[in-house]
Amino acid sequence: MTVDQDVLPEGERTRQHEVPTAVLVGYAAAAVGVFGWFLFGLLVQRQGFVDSVGESAGAAFGLLLAVSVIGTLRRNGE
Repeated sequence: MTVDQDVLPEGERTRQHEVPTAVLVGYAAAAVGVFGWFLFGLLVQRQGFVDSVGESAGAAFGLLLAVSVIGTLRRNGE
């Protein structure tokens, strides 16, 4: 079995965009915030490990959804 591949010349390849430092700092802040939310639920509210994981996972998925929507809107605006 063979696979035919079209090799694009160097000029036609899509260029990779570098991630700005501000975005990386935002992602790190979101990760710290989600972990803090987990610790708050576990240690302050004393709601249990599984509930704290579920609540922080829900917050993380909500943040991922927001990042996805914002990225899509920004990419369509280019």
